[in-house]
Amino acid sequence: MSERRPETPAEVDGTTGFFIALGKQLKVLRERKGITQKEFGDLVGYGPDAVSSMERGVRIPRPEVLEKGDELLDAGGLLKAVIPQVKEAMARARTRHPEWYRGYAELEAQAVTLLDYSATGVLGLLQTEDHARAVFTQRFPRLAEETIEKRVADRLSRQELFDRWPPPECSFVMEQAVVERHIGGPSVHAKQLEHLLHIGRMRNVHLQIMPTRRDEHPCLGGSFTLLALERQEQVAYMETQGYPRLVTDREEVRILNARYGIIRAQALNPYESLDLIEKTLEEL
Repeated sequence: MSERRPETPAEVDGTTGFFIALGKQLKVLRERKGITQKEFGDLVGYGPDAVSSMERGVRIPRPEVLEKGDELLDAGGLLKAVIPQVKEAMARARTRHPEWYRGYAELEAQAVTLLDYSATGVLGLLQTEDHARAVFTQRFPRLAEETIEKRVADRLSRQELFDRWPPPECSFVMEQAVVERHIGGPSVHAKQLEHLLHIGRMRNVHLQIMPTRRDEHPCLGGSFTLLALERQEQVAYMETQGYPRLVTDREEVRILNARYGIIRAQALNPYESLDLIEKTLEEL
């Protein structure tokens, strides 16, 4: 059965292969130095999961990581030498996504504010690697293993947004059912909840949960995202069963903005929301 969506350019132009090879080099150098992923991560300012993702080619190592890594791992300029290619790949990161999604991905990467309401699943921008892999593995029609890994890499590449300075101001509201659904199984779900707690504690992020036991709800029509770019009008994005829609009409965007304001008011506040996530994690 053929897929309706085309492959991303990264899947056909070798970009993914480049980062897989770079990740293997990074792993060999680290192991030769005799330090763990956690130790290396502490030295370059990343967690062990992020280092693992870099070494497997599913996350782009930022130039400063390669710069520090070259010295820490006694790479002799090997890692520094590829920084120009990495910067070039990051500059054209939007081409890692399918044509139908690329316009939104470019806007998301430039957003100064991002507001999202998630009704059925964890927003891709907030997914852990294993959660994203579970999502693509469970997809119907089935995807080939190679395609799954490439799609995971593309999804994680979006999270470079959180490494920008200044970072965008973000607000995420998700239904309580989203944090209770064990996508990928208990262990994968536990890591996802831990990641949500990490994201929710960032200074530029407000993360809220919409309780299931609410008598009223202003938006039963599905998920949507609102983006504001510097000196540009706000836009909205929504997707239903794989069919995307970028909303630029001022009146439609205004209505979605109003709905989002009501959703935020009816949801638990950020402190209550983090407490609920922690409680859900403890009950796993």
